[in-house]
Amino acid sequence: MSAPGQPKQDYADKGLDAIEKKIGQSSGHPVDANKMRSTNEKITDKARGMFEKATGKHVPDKVSN
Repeated sequence: MSAPGQPKQDYADKGLDAIEKKIGQSSGHPVDANKMRSTNEKITDKARGMFEKATGKHVPDKVSN
């Protein structure tokens, strides 16, 4: 669950957190998802924007807000 004042996590955010966790475990450098929240939100928002621009289709808010 999101901390107060932070954006709500959607499936894209949770997926990116899982990838970071997996990479962190394999490299020996654990990643704290809470510290990366604002950066991850920017990454997923940019990816959503690129998808919508390329396809002309809206991404459901449940997937990416």
